[in-house]
Amino acid sequence: MPAIIEVKYFNSFILRKTVSSSGAPVWNGCNGTQYPIGSSPTPADPASGKNWSIEEARIRGGYNNTTAGYGVKAYLVEEEPNSSNRINSMIYSGIFNSRTGINNTNVFSVGEDIVKSVDPANGSIQKLYAEDTNLIVFQENKVSRALIDKDAIYSAEGNATVTTGPNVIGQVQAFGGEYGISRNPESFAVYGYRKYFTDKDRNAVLRLSNDGITEISNYGMSDYFRDNLSTLDNNQGLTGKAQGMWDIYNKNYTLSLQPAGSDSYDTLSFDEGPKGWTSFYSYKPTMGTSLKNNFYTFHNGAIYRHYDASVKRNEFYGVIKDSSVKFVFNPNVSMSKVFKTINYEGSNGWEVNSFESDFTGIGSPITRASNTQDSTTLVYSYNQGSYDNYGNEYPATLIPPINYAGFVRKENKYTANLINNSPAAAGEISWGAAMTGIKGYFATVTVSTDNVTDYGGAKELFAVSSDYVESSY
Repeated sequence: MPAIIEVKYFNSFILRKTVSSSGAPVWNGCNGTQYPIGSSPTPADPASGKNWSIEEARIRGGYNNTTAGYGVKAYLVEEEPNSSNRINSMIYSGIFNSRTGINNTNVFSVGEDIVKSVDPANGSIQKLYAEDTNLIVFQENKVSRALIDKDAIYSAEGNATVTTGPNVIGQVQAFGGEYGISRNPESFAVYGYRKYFTDKDRNAVLRLSNDGITEISNYGMSDYFRDNLSTLDNNQGLTGKAQGMWDIYNKNYTLSLQPAGSDSYDTLSFDEGPKGWTSFYSYKPTMGTSLKNNFYTFHNGAIYRHYDASVKRNEFYGVIKDSSVKFVFNPNVSMSKVFKTINYEGSNGWEVNSFESDFTGIGSPITRASNTQDSTTLVYSYNQGSYDNYGNEYPATLIPPINYAGFVRKENKYTANLINNSPAAAGEISWGAAMTGIKGYFATVTVSTDNVTDYGGAKELFAVSSDYVESSY
């Protein structure tokens, strides 16, 4: 007589029936459209769905035959699947060996000690950098070094003895100085044994090398970084960007400060030769990197190679801008002077944008409206200010004799008179163009390249000076 054998749900497979494009039924397939949806199967009645069937788990359905399982699960369902954000900890996986084909990078054994933590009081870990047998850990408020595949055992006298051991990440040793990388890991750049980064919480730009951490923002730029690093983040909670790059072509650390919620930016470079910040640049990169002897930056999804001979000077991302140099004339500091001329040694094509004295008068620094300041008009470059007797300007055809409204060339130097352009001040008998030169203790001068003389070509500037006399008060 027939017998009914109960099939346990946990020892069975549930199959879903679909239909292929040819109309033939396909079980557990995904290459066709599904039949009209029926009710889903339930553990009490696996065959309750119209599109479902059941199959025994034992191979060939024989008694005591081998059972086919579901296989290894790729995940583990925990009773409390709440995530734990450990901002000050590092976790490492199994080994990877390309020669033997072992790849355990996705294996995190809970039976082993695979977590290394640093002091949470120093903030979260922002960046890791592996160097030889050390792992440099950058936290918000601290920079440390962790040993890799070795550990440090300290004697009773406090001396460290480095030994090998099973620890993947060994003893953590902090570098001297209360510095970190804040929340700007993008500021990190490395060349050789030098690492550069910023700490905006302390208004500092730092270099980590064999002699420890050095605050390179103190090399003549402490006021600038104090004012600009602290304003990267705005009061709406947006985080600004301090993009650090290594320029292998000039061997400079290039840093682009990009405040949050603003189109303004400052891109400047640090040179280890003179140990100073040498240039400001007129480009705003998304990021940058060096490859072999070339320096590349990214902008709006495109990559640009700098120092390309086929591209004009000062052309960044298709836009050409002028080069400018700003400096201070302050000879004989205790003397009130009249600056009569300006002279420079270098290439043709430089003009004077501004020549301004210090403020003078009876007003306080707060009420500068009552103070006066001498300034000059624009001093044209040698070509830009040239014209003939018929009024034809450069680059029109010039008929001798040539006249110059700006710089003239004498003995391979370029010189020009300074024409005063200041308004009348109280007590002055002569002012403006009726006066000779610019009065003041010191003068701030800005010279730049013109847009006439070999625009985008190479121009050199070796020295700038001024002829002056003592003021008659």
